[in-house]
Amino acid sequence: MTTATTPTNFTELGLIQPLLARLTELQYQTPTPIQAQAIPSVFAGRDLIAGANTGSGKTATFALPILQHIFEQQQSNKPSNSKHSNGNYVTGLILVPTRELAKQVADSIKSYAVHLNGAVKTVAVFGGVSANTQMLALRGGTDILVATPGRLLDLISSNAIKLSRVQTLVLDEADRMLSLGFTDELSELLALLPNKKQTLLFSATFPEQVQALTTKLLNNPVEIQLQSSDASTLVQRVFTVNKGEKTALLAYLITQHQWRQALIFVNAKNSCRHLAEKLAKRGITAEVFHGDKGQGARSRVLEEFKTGKIEVLIATDIAARGLDIDKLPVVINFDLPRSPSDYMHRIGRSGRAGEVGLAISLIDHEDYHHFSVIEKKNKIRLEREQVEGFEADDISSDSILATEKPMAKPEGSGKKKRKNKEQVNADIWLNRS
Repeated sequence: MTTATTPTNFTELGLIQPLLARLTELQYQTPTPIQAQAIPSVFAGRDLIAGANTGSGKTATFALPILQHIFEQQQSNKPSNSKHSNGNYVTGLILVPTRELAKQVADSIKSYAVHLNGAVKTVAVFGGVSANTQMLALRGGTDILVATPGRLLDLISSNAIKLSRVQTLVLDEADRMLSLGFTDELSELLALLPNKKQTLLFSATFPEQVQALTTKLLNNPVEIQLQSSDASTLVQRVFTVNKGEKTALLAYLITQHQWRQALIFVNAKNSCRHLAEKLAKRGITAEVFHGDKGQGARSRVLEEFKTGKIEVLIATDIAARGLDIDKLPVVINFDLPRSPSDYMHRIGRSGRAGEVGLAISLIDHEDYHHFSVIEKKNKIRLEREQVEGFEADDISSDSILATEKPMAKPEGSGKKKRKNKEQVNADIWLNRS
């Protein structure tokens, strides 16, 4: 009896040469844990439930097998749903919660398909831009469609696309789709899909809604849970501070540590602008990112943040999904997320794909209880710390640990660049240059 072994390279995963060549060009050296464990099951046609944090390599996990499946069908001249001469059909459907994630996933798929000689067509559709342009792109159908639920329903009602020949359905970040209120839209879309299909569900958390969806939708799925191991490269820290000093502490940390990029989360659109104005008075230029910005402006801000033109970005939770920045040094929760599950999605913007990252939460007395709830829901426990000169006043509360450890101010005032290297000692992390 032979025991299956986990593949240690992409060749062992059974990928075709055009895909292997592209992965080499992209400097993908070895499969991530989610890729090594899930891709064989996807190739075998199994349904899949995968629990993995953002940045774990899950896009390639579903994109590579779908690309290979469609390409091989075309090459073998077998009847395939990827032939669209008889209507506007789609073979692989990927549903995502946000515009940014739709664009990011589609761009990744197109990148992986570079050496397939244009044989596989990929289209992204989402709100905030002209539906007419997307309808033109869907003429003759598409092999792979990446879509947000609302815009996809609009296009279906206009007869721009049909789902009756979908072979593979991917629900990416399922928990976020449900938390954003897409339950009804998902139900409508699922009713339009064929009964016989492969379904792959990816989610960072598994609240009751997601569990109910998996029970209803998936057939004898393979289950993979990798959150714990994937999160090990991310250092999480919590600093207590008086409410009126939170902005001053934030400015101090940014100035002293000279992070090449910092992503700061707040809970409201107005808070983005107010915080940016306060930081500007302290000599720190920050851009804002929220739902009131048009799609063009949002795309520009994200691109400039990715390239480093923008160093400090203040965002609402629309940036907690679909924002993929290589080696983002730090994510800061200026406001705690309302939903405990959104905490993991926020901090997952740093420490991606095995890189070491830092996630900081600034909490005042009003936040103590809520952060304890976040810890409980996410099964973590973090030491409360203080920065010298910004200590929170003592209060009589069980919500804050008695073992707070003061952290000395970093020495020196010169501009320094942070090196992304693995740490064990958290104090070394913030104080090293």
